[in-house]
Amino acid sequence: MPLWHDAGMSEMILGRKFTGRRRAPKTVEERRICATTTCETVLSRYNRKATCHVHAPVKFPRVRGRQAPTTS
Repeated sequence: MPLWHDAGMSEMILGRKFTGRRRAPKTVEERRICATTTCETVLSRYNRKATCHVHAPVKFPRVRGRQAPTTS
């Protein structure tokens, strides 16, 4: 059954209600531990990376017109 909304004096917008299901989020193996040898943090099923947040490499966002910071 279409839903409608009066957008103005003479305009009408038609549409349908979304009834489909969303797909399940991607997961990895059940139990994994951080790849750092001294860390025993259990990673989430939804974390596709090999390390936890604390041991993940630092990423700097790309900002237009600026150069990436240099590491010493």
